[in-house]
Amino acid sequence: MAWGGLAALALLGACEMFEPVEPVLTPKVRPAGLAPPQVPDIQATSQESAALRSYLAQVQSSQLTSGLLRQDGGGPDTPFTSDMLARNFEEIVFFNEYAAPGVRPGSASALRRWTAPVRIGIEFGPSVPPSQRTRDTNDVIAYARRLAQATGHPISVSDNPNFLVFFVSEDDRAATLNARAPGLPGVNRTNLAPVRNLPGDAYCAVAAYASGPERSTYTAAVAVIRAENPDLLRLSCIHEELAQGLGLANDSPDARPSIFNDDDEFALLTGHDVKLLGMLYDKRLRPGIGLAEAKPIVRTLAAEATSTGPS
Repeated sequence: MAWGGLAALALLGACEMFEPVEPVLTPKVRPAGLAPPQVPDIQATSQESAALRSYLAQVQSSQLTSGLLRQDGGGPDTPFTSDMLARNFEEIVFFNEYAAPGVRPGSASALRRWTAPVRIGIEFGPSVPPSQRTRDTNDVIAYARRLAQATGHPISVSDNPNFLVFFVSEDDRAATLNARAPGLPGVNRTNLAPVRNLPGDAYCAVAAYASGPERSTYTAAVAVIRAENPDLLRLSCIHEELAQGLGLANDSPDARPSIFNDDDEFALLTGHDVKLLGMLYDKRLRPGIGLAEAKPIVRTLAAEATSTGPS
């Protein structure tokens, strides 16, 4: 597989600023001569997409019944120490689920993150209905604000994006990504393949790209979320893939309470994860720093983060 400038890939499976859209409770009088608002041209879904939507609804229901997909951010039942936080940070930041060519799977890599402001764009496939577009747009806007607060890094929804989030169905994923993603720095149809060809057991995926002189500095990212996912699974994908696209690239079976764990216990960003994001973008660390050099800094950051209590 040709990866080009692809710096990191993560999958979640069985894993001008836009303002939020406010509901209109009563019809408003349209001024004379004003054309009705443009309605997206919604395409009918295939039987394959409809079957996938039904299956994913069953998956979400089963997980909720089993006590998974928690939305409480962690609590008294999920305590963690500074040593645990430091260990989880090292596993999630310095390792990657999917190694690029020339990198041995399981070997440590350099810290990767953004230095430029992150400008998020939202794209929908033709099959996504208006109500779902509104919900997902508002969820991304709200989450971008939370990520900016957690990292202290400029992150916003923009009409001039370098991080595209696609909500696409099985029917329109390939065509939509091929048409819109290659405009990002360093992104082309070849290195887009890992997220365009989403595995059948993946709810969503993200790929981050480094096309500048510093290979540990992200310059673009593409997140792909199945439109067939029910509401909570889509929101869970927003939370994990956008955070992973910032540099928390790996999952760890030891991380708890965390969305960076394949057990699906938590659906949404936890207090533990907020601390990871703050540590990742702390000025005492830098893109390209290796694990050995970073270890004492990480220990200091973890001690500081846990002394302030839950986030």
